[in-house]
Formats: sequence, structure tokens, C-alpha cells
Amino acid sequence: MPGDAILINTSRGPVVDEEALAHALHNETIGGAGLDVFENEPDLHPKLKTAPNCIRTPHIASASYQTREAIGMLAADAIIGVLEGQPASKIPNLIQP
Repeated sequence: MPGDAILINTSRGPVVDEEALAHALHNETIGGAGLDVFENEPDLHPKLKTAPNCIRTPHIASASYQTREAIGMLAADAIIGVLEGQPASKIPNLIQP
């Protein structure tokens, strides 16, 4: 990556090698990073915590008003449907032990 590049990760923590990123940030071989997800949430990599060119947010990328409202409406519609005798829709994938 170019030295002035800024890495943004809002997808999944393990997508980024946090050790390598922390090293690049502290050595200024990358311009900065914006992270909303981490490999071991909520325990952040200690060197990412101290990197002055790293902005960290608490996994809130989907926390817009519009997104939360849409999620609430989907849930309400699904509950109403079940109460009216319709088959359940949009059942989440559950992890079985």
C-alpha cells in the first residue's frame, strides 16, 4: 500500500492482519486506519490502541437510524405474520452446538 493510504475495515475483524497493521501504523508506513471491527472483540490489539493514526469505533457501522428502523420493521412484520398464522419468514441461521 502507498505510504499515505488509509485502511478502512467495517467488514470482519480477521480480514486484517492486526499485528502487521499495528506495525505499519507505528512505523508510519501507512497513513492511517479506521476500524469498526476487530479480530478479538472486545479485546483490542494493544498496539492498535496506542496508534495515534488509528480511529477505532465500537462496531457501529450498521447503527444508522435508517438501518435500525428497517431491522425493527422486518422483525415486527415477521412477528405479526406468525401471530396471524403465516409461516415464519426470515429465520436467522442459528449456530448449533
